[in-house]
Amino acid sequence: MNHSGGFLKYIVLCIIFPALLIGCGSDEEQDQWMQTGVLRVGTDATYPPFEMVDTRSGQPEGFDIDIMNAVCRINNWRPEYIVTPFDGMISGLKSKKYDCIISAMTITPQRQAIVSFSQPYYLAGQVVAVPVEDTVIKSVENLSGRKVGVQLGTTGERLAKTLPGVEVFSFDNIGAAFIDMENGHIDAVLNDLPTSEEYIRLKGRAKIVGELLSKEYYGIAVRRQDGRLLKRIDSSLTIIKESGEYDKISQKWFQTKDSIN
Repeated sequence: MNHSGGFLKYIVLCIIFPALLIGCGSDEEQDQWMQTGVLRVGTDATYPPFEMVDTRSGQPEGFDIDIMNAVCRINNWRPEYIVTPFDGMISGLKSKKYDCIISAMTITPQRQAIVSFSQPYYLAGQVVAVPVEDTVIKSVENLSGRKVGVQLGTTGERLAKTLPGVEVFSFDNIGAAFIDMENGHIDAVLNDLPTSEEYIRLKGRAKIVGELLSKEYYGIAVRRQDGRLLKRIDSSLTIIKESGEYDKISQKWFQTKDSIN
């Protein structure tokens, strides 16, 4: 009887133990980026100067892309950029379409409840932009009763929806919002300062009014269970900052060395 019971336990363990190993998987099995040396990176390449498509090569370029390229070089990874709309980006990360996100993504409590973020790599904030010829809207206080364009799924959209009397129009990308404003369909655009400045520099048909409305830190997002990847990214960002490479990248895209404090 005892012998039979021991035999049954042995059989059960033989069945269950391998199944547990398969179900849990080793770290190497779980971390595709370790196996292949390829880091799949989600980005919305419609947000200059952080990420946009190089018209010559057809590949993403920008401040964020240079930061991620440096992270990958330090770790001997080859980055594979997957361009995707911003509002669905976190869903794509959770469904493992890519391993991480770099896309001028503000670290917020709402997002931190879903994904993990690296240490901040950029400090930005929201501003109001209006047509060059506008003389009425001089600050956020003048937006009541106005139509304001924002990018879908952004902190700018969230902020605009808290403003009293504002009619919010959400666009897939911020360039479309600026074009709609130029065509007279909306009165203002609420967006991150660096990207608004870049659009104005390139197009020259708008101006920024009022003060900076917020301070927002950007981070690189990973799935909450990918702690090892997060540590590698964090340590790489520290190396980039301490080595002076961060300042060179910042100087290239913003004509200033310090974009984090």
